[in-house]
Amino acid sequence: QPQLVESGGGLVQPGGSLRLSCVASGFSASGFTFDVYTLTWFRQAPGKEREAVSCVRGGDIVTNYADSVKGRFTISRDNAKNTVYLQMNSLRPDDTAVYYCAARLLRCANAVKDMNYWGEGTLVTVSS
Repeated sequence: QPQLVESGGGLVQPGGSLRLSCVASGFSASGFTFDVYTLTWFRQAPGKEREAVSCVRGGDIVTNYADSVKGRFTISRDNAKNTVYLQMNSLRPDDTAVYYCAARLLRCANAVKDMNYWGEGTLVTVSS
């Protein structure tokens, strides 16, 4: 069964940086290898809906970002390690949320319902 496990969250001061990681396992059981999946980072702040932050397609060529994180966050993947990363710089208090990674086939999508697999999430808190 495909699984995704996020890590790297924590408490950081405004203006600081964090790098989130999401390690995939068991994807061969889906009939497709990890490298063909599109990976998306979502986040969910308290009392708010889950929103897409950034995605990277299987070929690691096409990436998308929400307007709120453009220029501050960078998504990348290492298919040899079955891992996707989210480098977060210039963090702000409104970046505070649980961050999830999700996987789907085909192109990037922003809807929660369009994801095939989800991780459990990692909490990022930006506060002084």
